Amino acid sequence: MLFSAIIPVYNRPDEVRELLNSFTKQSFSDYEIILVEDGSSISSNEVFQAFEGILPVKYFQKTNSGPGQSRNFGADRAEGDWFIFLDSDCILPENYLDVLSKKLSNSHLDAFGGPDAGHPDFSPIQKAISITMTSFLTTGGIRGGSEKMDTFHPRSFNMGFTREVYNVTGGFSKLRFGEDIDMSVRILKAGFKTGLIKEAWVYHKRRTSLNKFFKQVYNSGIARINLQKRHPGTLKAVHALPAIFVLGIPVCILMGIFLHPMFYILPLLPALGLLIEGSLKAGSVYIGYLTIAAGYVQLIGYGLGFIYAFYKRYLLGKGEFDAFRNNFYD
Repeated sequence: MLFSAIIPVYNRPDEVRELLNSFTKQSFSDYEIILVEDGSSISSNEVFQAFEGILPVKYFQKTNSGPGQSRNFGADRAEGDWFIFLDSDCILPENYLDVLSKKLSNSHLDAFGGPDAGHPDFSPIQKAISITMTSFLTTGGIRGGSEKMDTFHPRSFNMGFTREVYNVTGGFSKLRFGEDIDMSVRILKAGFKTGLIKEAWVYHKRRTSLNKFFKQVYNSGIARINLQKRHPGTLKAVHALPAIFVLGIPVCILMGIFLHPMFYILPLLPALGLLIEGSLKAGSVYIGYLTIAAGYVQLIGYGLGFIYAFYKRYLLGKGEFDAFRNNFYD
């Protein structure tokens, strides 16, 4: 079983160095790495040269077209039976490829997804964001990180599928945001089987500031409406919860003014849960407080993107759109 690890890169040589270094610690050896530089202004060529001869790595440069098209570019040049897609800000645990090989050999999956986790060396804000992105108190519960949803949709930070899946589906669409969910939906519609491999997890750095995190989740809210337009029926009630939270804030303020002051407290209720969850998971009250900030950024950012997209797509009848296009990799 030959794996082709395909990694789109945009202005992240330091992260690419860490990711490639984690490949040197893998016991499984039947793989190749394909780095696709997506129109970066800060090249990873020196990093590639440092690992050339140490790892089975290939390096390509192309004009910027977004992550989905860059993954297709890499897949077209891959030799593997399985294509593994990783974000450039991921780090592999030492047994990642070995675990993946064993699990796929004993399954009937055509596509898989794996979870992510925070690394002990991550910054406090990265740890807080990692916690909120998997928390049931935020949109973490709808990201495909568990098997609770009706059908599993792998996410592209840690995702893979067979060459046959790629040939049948044609790969990722031109969507810049939500392209992984779109791909997963099309995989399922084509009759292929997807599944979560919990043991095949990766360390995932995510965003390095709350500002960048807001842009990411805002786009995720927009993407959810775009995906519903492309694939009617994929929008579930749970996807609208952050939007309901955002809309509920002014309602609670008005009710606090005209009915009872206790309504002011309602939007603050998730804070206690986020503080406890963040403090326990990170072993730090400081990160617990950062988790509150990250959690509210996630709920409000996702909710605002969802509301704005609903307004534009359904009420104004506008076409597909996104925001912060230049910040996808930031």
